[in-house]
Amino acid sequence: MESLQDEPSYLDRAWFGCRAVYLRGLMVLVLCSGEEPWNGLLIPTEKELHYDIMKGFNGIVQHPVLKKWLYLPENSEEFESMAMDLVEAIRQGDPRIGIEPKERRKKINQ
Repeated sequence: MESLQDEPSYLDRAWFGCRAVYLRGLMVLVLCSGEEPWNGLLIPTEKELHYDIMKGFNGIVQHPVLKKWLYLPENSEEFESMAMDLVEAIRQGDPRIGIEPKERRKKINQ
């Protein structure tokens, strides 16, 4: 993900045991290294864009649990090349990839 880290707006944060990557204020990737189906790249996107993205990137599927997003499993034969292509598309500002993060709720101390 080095090519994204060079971007001025790059930010990453912990996200449910994974790492969420933000660029230009959008959550664009979630890096997971757990057990399947949480081992690979989650691609936050709108559901109506799934087919178009899957058509353009081999190996990307709808996440089996988090169906609103797409998934590139690390055990995919084309993981490395597809991950690089995906990162390049994000770096170039592909409008199909990324969602606006929801604002965090602040804990209220009682």
